[in-house]
Amino acid sequence: MPRTLVRAPGTNRHRSLGWLAVEWMEYFCRHGRGDVQGEPVHLGDEYAGFVVDAYAVLPNGRMAYDSAFLSRPKGCDKSGHGSRFCLFEAFGPCRFAGFAEGGEVYEDPWGLGFRYVYSPGEPMGRHVVDPFIRVLATEEEQSGNVYDSIYFNLTDDRCPLSKIPGLDAGLTRVVLPFGGEIRPSTASAASKDGGLETFACFDETHLYKTRELRDMYNTVTRNLRKRKKTAGGTWYLETTTMFAAGEDSVAERTYELAENILKGRTRRSRLLYDHRWGVCVDEDLADEEKLRAAILDAFGDAIAWNDLDGIVDEFYDPRKNINDTRRYYLNARSGRAGAYLKAPEWEDCRRPDRALRDGDLVTLGFDGSIGGPDADSTALVACRVEDGHLELLDCWEKPEDAGDDWQVDTDAVDDAVAAAMERFDVAGFYCDPPHWREFVNAWSRDYGDKMQVKASRVRPLEWWTNRPKPMSEALKRFREAVRSKALSYTPAEDRTGHEAAMATILKEHVLNAVAETTKVGGHLRVRKPYAKSPEKIDALVAAVLAWEARGDAVAAGAKPRQKVTYLPKRLR
Repeated sequence: MPRTLVRAPGTNRHRSLGWLAVEWMEYFCRHGRGDVQGEPVHLGDEYAGFVVDAYAVLPNGRMAYDSAFLSRPKGCDKSGHGSRFCLFEAFGPCRFAGFAEGGEVYEDPWGLGFRYVYSPGEPMGRHVVDPFIRVLATEEEQSGNVYDSIYFNLTDDRCPLSKIPGLDAGLTRVVLPFGGEIRPSTASAASKDGGLETFACFDETHLYKTRELRDMYNTVTRNLRKRKKTAGGTWYLETTTMFAAGEDSVAERTYELAENILKGRTRRSRLLYDHRWGVCVDEDLADEEKLRAAILDAFGDAIAWNDLDGIVDEFYDPRKNINDTRRYYLNARSGRAGAYLKAPEWEDCRRPDRALRDGDLVTLGFDGSIGGPDADSTALVACRVEDGHLELLDCWEKPEDAGDDWQVDTDAVDDAVAAAMERFDVAGFYCDPPHWREFVNAWSRDYGDKMQVKASRVRPLEWWTNRPKPMSEALKRFREAVRSKALSYTPAEDRTGHEAAMATILKEHVLNAVAETTKVGGHLRVRKPYAKSPEKIDALVAAVLAWEARGDAVAAGAKPRQKVTYLPKRLR
């Protein structure tokens, strides 16, 4: 199941107000408009798990998250789920009130029959004083689906919450009987209002791509800070379908933040991020069985209330844009214009069970720069000869706050190469030498004779990527290996710590690369999106070199070296 789940360190589902929230939502909430309007809500394991994660509590009682992000395909009831969070924030015991000894009971204050018994050590909840719930939508959608569901729950006789005395629910706002309000807002309204929000719900943030909508987002999230302490914690929820790459939407920015958290590039870890998608590359779209499997991966529990046959028909309708259909119904990121590899192609090579092991027969690839104002990254990649499994061993990138005189730690790079030589049985090591000639010379001296395949007899490690024809052929072979799934990698969500960060960087560099053909000779080459782009591709180049060395090793019949076991002489 392709899914990225980013959670804060030190959290767990045992220490959460979410179990109370799930039972509260299932007791009080009803489905809004649609075929199941008025029917009780039942949260499946997946959405219930998201609720539990969102209300995680740290050991000191502080809320673990100040924002949460839920990304699912169209038709997964994201807006309905957002409305349930809003209702719980307005009417439910949604803030920490101490840890239970066991047996304490919460009962709703209106006598509507809800009763919850706490387990020992479980966080207990209390109501927010004077809650202000902001529901955001685009100008085009006016109040939006989230508020429509809230309004239905508070006005329809079939809904338990409509029985709360003193409730004043209107089409433009809800006045709560004990103080506070729920207010739907569009960009123009929210940006002019210095509110004191305790919770906000931003629906479909892939559409927040104009200056006005981004300003609205920034204004409301700043407002939340005003009551963060007195309200016992404030936070906001984003729900979205996959964004269109390059539109700089709020959803795209949050996606990039989550990627940076996975790569260890930011100190911020108070984002709950849950993105699920399906993988189906272009050449597999005609295979209906593979397409159906990808749709099931993307929808998860939500496929129960969706028309699978109808979604398949969307893919085969020639009037529809296939990239939009992929975003909407596979929740999958579409590649940039001219991309060397498309995101679904790379995703299809995921193999969680193939991580590299100590002693594996591998080849290495190396590419990088030394430093300076627009320093590229420096990357070391290993590829197992037996099955073509790739792993970015290490990557050195210029920190965002570094000055123009920043230089890569060359000693750390040298140590990483030595560690790889010690850890693995290395059959070949191809390096792009510019900026690193002295080191490549030293590595050739120390390791060259041990290589079973060599870039050349005299310079066994030097593999110059500025040679148009050899590099073009290497890039074609690597791309074909991806498209035929001949190579593989372990995705970040199946790794932890440094390995997860490296898997994330490798994916990022692969998808950053733009392909172009030279005017002279028609050779394939790759480049960054633009000359001084912060989006790097060096880990891809290192992977191409490791794959090229692996191909040469297979052709040469490289074999693992015989391990020698030394036995001590017997003392007499």
